[in-house]
Amino acid sequence: MNFFRRVKERAEQTHSWVCVGLDIDKAKLPAHLRGEKNAQKAFGLEIVRATHELALCYKLNSAFFEAEGLVGYATLRELIAEIAQRRVPVILDAKRGDIGNSSRQYARACFDALGADAVTVSPYLGRDALEPFLDREDKGVIVLGVTSNPGGKDFQSLECRGVPLYEQVALKVAAWNSRGNCGLVVGATKGELFQRLRRIAPELPFLVPGVGAQGGALDPVVRWGATAAGIPPLINSSRAILFASDGEDFAEAARAAAQELRDSIRQAAAKTPRGAFDETLED
Repeated sequence: MNFFRRVKERAEQTHSWVCVGLDIDKAKLPAHLRGEKNAQKAFGLEIVRATHELALCYKLNSAFFEAEGLVGYATLRELIAEIAQRRVPVILDAKRGDIGNSSRQYARACFDALGADAVTVSPYLGRDALEPFLDREDKGVIVLGVTSNPGGKDFQSLECRGVPLYEQVALKVAAWNSRGNCGLVVGATKGELFQRLRRIAPELPFLVPGVGAQGGALDPVVRWGATAAGIPPLINSSRAILFASDGEDFAEAARAAAQELRDSIRQAAAKTPRGAFDETLED
């Protein structure tokens, strides 16, 4: 099944738009886990067990696992397999983008070796660099559009043919979406851009980082985040959920934080008129 159809079905089952980000920084793990043989794995498994009923999907940031070498790569694969057993969609946040044989190998690594359902990619090298990802009709290809970091404006906001570069990216990704497997990263800290991007790319699902620790506002995401077909925005929160507690109750605290975000999204939806049709938050 197409990745974004899975996301929509999952949203209808859980009434949740929460994407739990597994940016598992070993330096921030609870003290009682640091003696574990693989503390990163132990922490990640407990987080998944505690939050999977509330998660629309998970986003695993590959950097935190790759930094641990072979053990980290194995942990990444095992966490993805654990999530897959619970039938929750998995995004690998790897921001890949290269040419020719390199791109084909990256696609194999992300989708086949690791088992991810979707991956984040960079559009800078153009369509041919992303073709090995786009060819995988059942997988999600989520392209960097407007990122939540302050330095994103260095390039993303530059004018290109009279409009900001991020708009040109959105239009290109919409044109590449013939298989219905493309999405766009739109940071919640860029709330003023959601309406414009939704109007120029009504069918592109949005992956939305920047809620939680980065302080992005929910209202514009809820109002304009869903596609015309009702695929909801994938609203990611990482640190605010993962490290809600640094004690032995970390898993329970993570579940409570995920629940709080889900409830906040639903409350925002109840008071905010939505710009695109969507019923996935309604009981």
